[in-house]
Amino acid sequence: MDKNEILTKLTGLFREELDNEEIVLNFETTAEDIEEWDSLSHIQLIVAVEKAFGVRFTSSEIQSWNNVGEMIDCILTK
Repeated sequence: MDKNEILTKLTGLFREELDNEEIVLNFETTAEDIEEWDSLSHIQLIVAVEKAFGVRFTSSEIQSWNNVGEMIDCILTK
């Protein structure tokens, strides 16, 4: 799975978890770019991503992400 395939899968997850079909992710997307992405939904997103990709993130990994691209890079290392 490459970065673009992961981005496509993440877009679907974000749309489902945040209940907004208009969300369009790119590698630079941050929580500030998506109104529904707050601290509570962030936790729900992490759980959904871990489940969808069969991975587990450490809290330090999660805190180090500045955008969706860095989340994707982390998924690729798992």
